[in-house]
Parts: sequence; structure tokens; C-alpha cells
Amino acid sequence: MKNVIRPLALGGLLALAAGAASADVTVNYIQPERFSDLPFSPWEREAVLKDLTEHFAKLGAQLPPGQNLRIDVKDIDLAGREYPGRGARDLRIVKSNGADWPRIDLHYTIESNGQVVRSGDAQLRDMGFMDRIGRYRDGDTLRYERRMIDDWFYATIVPRERERAARR
Repeated sequence: MKNVIRPLALGGLLALAAGAASADVTVNYIQPERFSDLPFSPWEREAVLKDLTEHFAKLGAQLPPGQNLRIDVKDIDLAGREYPGRGARDLRIVKSNGADWPRIDLHYTIESNGQVVRSGDAQLRDMGFMDRIGRYRDGDTLRYERRMIDDWFYATIVPRERERAARR
């Protein structure tokens, strides 16, 4: 028993130390009641914003230790259109014809040691969202938005950090 506790305790301390050095991600939704397209019901709205926040945080964990990412979401237009349902949930219909592509407008800031490393505005759009193979399962209601956020993050946030590290 004594031989098992020591490695577990050491592993726990290392995990805590790694967590303390990881990147911090803050997501703010600026006037979400004015967003172009979110679910009608308050609890579904809250669930969508919570899921998007968690997705941004998951991606932000890839930043170098000590860097912080702040995202101010200014507008969201989810893929498809929502129609009032008869039951507890409303119905979101996604069609390939029409202007139902996902859209997110945001401002981002990356800080390190209290200094702004980079910031900017981004208009995330995916007009071909129905024509691309996705990494998220069909049952994921935010699969198109997640893929669009992933594309922006890996094109805008992560590559530049890798380039800077390579120059050092």
C-alpha cells in the first residue's frame, strides 16, 4: 500500500504544478441578448454559451504556459435557423441551400506577463460548412461552430506562437 501512495501523491503534485503554469482563457459575451441567432429558451441559450466557452478553453490550453487568452464574443449566428417547437425544445433546421452558415464575431487578446502579445478582431465564417468533412459527431449540435472555431484558432493563434518559439 505504501508503494502505491507515494507515486500517486507525486503524480498529483505534478498535475497541480502543470495546471498552475497552464494558459488561462477568459470568454466574455458582449450583450448576448442582442446576438443574431441563439436558441429562444434561456436554458438552451445558457447551454450553448457554456459549451462554446468550454471549447475555447480547451483550445486555449494549448498556449504556452504563462500566456492568457481573452475572447470577447460580439455576435453569434449559429448554423441553420431555429423554429419554435411544440415540446420542451425548439427545432433547428440546417439546410445546405441558403445563407444559414455559422458566423461568430469576436475580439481576442493574448497576454504574457501582463503585456499584450497580440490582439485583433476576427470574423469567423464558414459558408461551405455543409460541404466539409467534420471531426465532430453528427449529434453535436455545435459541430459546425466548433470546427469553425478550430480553424480560426489553428490558423491565427497557435502557428504564430510556434514560429516565435522556433526563433528563440
